[in-house]
Amino acid sequence: MSTSMNQVLIDSRGIPTSLRFNDASFFIEPTKLDGHKSSCCAGIYRRVKCTEVPLRNVVSARIASGAVEVQYLVRKGKESRLNLVMTSGTVQNEDSTRAKKWCEALLLVAYQGANPSKNLKVLVNPHGGKGKGSASYVSKVEPILLAAGCTLDVTYTTHSGHAIEIVREMKLGYDALVIVSGDGLIHEVLNGINQHEHRDQAFCIPIAPIPTGSGNGMSLNLLGLQDGLDVCAAALNVLKGQPLKTDLFSFTQGDRRLISFMSQTIGITADIDIETEQLRWMGDTRFIIGYIRAVIARKSCPIELSMKVVDQDKSRMVDALHARRAGESPSPSGLPSSLLSNDKKPDSASSSHEEWTRFERPILWMYAGQGPFVSRALMQFPVSLADDGLIDISIQEITSRKTLLRGMDGAEEGQTYWINTNRYFKASAYRARPLASKGVLVVDGEQVPFEEFQVDVLNGLGTFLSPYPYYAPEFPVRDIQGKTQGTSV
Repeated sequence: MSTSMNQVLIDSRGIPTSLRFNDASFFIEPTKLDGHKSSCCAGIYRRVKCTEVPLRNVVSARIASGAVEVQYLVRKGKESRLNLVMTSGTVQNEDSTRAKKWCEALLLVAYQGANPSKNLKVLVNPHGGKGKGSASYVSKVEPILLAAGCTLDVTYTTHSGHAIEIVREMKLGYDALVIVSGDGLIHEVLNGINQHEHRDQAFCIPIAPIPTGSGNGMSLNLLGLQDGLDVCAAALNVLKGQPLKTDLFSFTQGDRRLISFMSQTIGITADIDIETEQLRWMGDTRFIIGYIRAVIARKSCPIELSMKVVDQDKSRMVDALHARRAGESPSPSGLPSSLLSNDKKPDSASSSHEEWTRFERPILWMYAGQGPFVSRALMQFPVSLADDGLIDISIQEITSRKTLLRGMDGAEEGQTYWINTNRYFKASAYRARPLASKGVLVVDGEQVPFEEFQVDVLNGLGTFLSPYPYYAPEFPVRDIQGKTQGTSV
């Protein structure tokens, strides 16, 4: 074994291999004998290909039965998903104590001093998305969590509302709630927490999504495009993520109150969500097919809509997003009074967030919520901030089918944000009354009664695990030549 605490020499299937690490990476460097003899050793070692692994991807390191074992996540190709692999090899008996200390030192920097072994409540929806939740959990996710030494309390949901029943009675000793499903089960979990005897403490237990649903918007928002649909990357986030406070929403209809974490929608976009239920096996593609059908029909959405508007200047909202990502903390609700207007209609510059303003133009749909992605194919709220105390509201005015179809180009990058007929607001609350006799109203992907409702912001009530102190996807703003001015995480 090397005299350096950052390096250990192991015998991996007869090949001497150096394991070492620095502040950023873990290195596996095998060596081979070149056949020459030396008076001080059996042969001269020649370096072969070295593998470099980000320290964040190191899951476990231990010594057992005289062998060092390090488990970590790697990609086989630049665009491929992560997989759990292990490097192992024996050490001399006299080196065992020092090898144990080396493993402890590696884990200390890999977990930045945190305890790898977490106490987790795991909820698995075996029927979500393409119906592969159970298989993905057993083959991909569970081995990662067990490798880190986690304690797992696993429940497979059996019916709609099951997660609400489980969570409202759960104990409070968990380090995280791991949700192996899509966004629908997260909705159930949050509403179960809201019914918990110790509601405030329960809301502080962070939620970690594992993306096995059809939409997986929250996972995309937390992990970004490269990792947002990767169950292994999501499992790594369970181990390494930090708590991110997010706004939640109070959705009220008469005496009924729900917690919403992602979106509320009415009109064409709500129709798509429900009318493509039978196509869940197609994943995100179901939403594209549904959108094309809806554009052909181009059904209007008669609605009475009022908002407490704080901002509607699209450029200023983009600036606030970039400021947050740069480490600043913009406070949209604290805009200078010169930027606010007391006008009653949001068709003017800006409206005071202290007054209800009414939107009176005919529309095709209204989509309100937070978090950039609602699905992989749609960045609906590109300037959303996790905890600004506001809800983003996108209202699509009636326009031509050609414009709507062209809007599909760049929808996954949020480019529909800039369409003139897409009216975009940040508000502290809004209320709506459907004027049609029947229709579809959807909250977090779940259908609710088609009745009058009000939504208020619950500032910072939600807690999720995240690798970043903000939502991961960056909004790629383009210049006049169409070149991207930002990159996506």
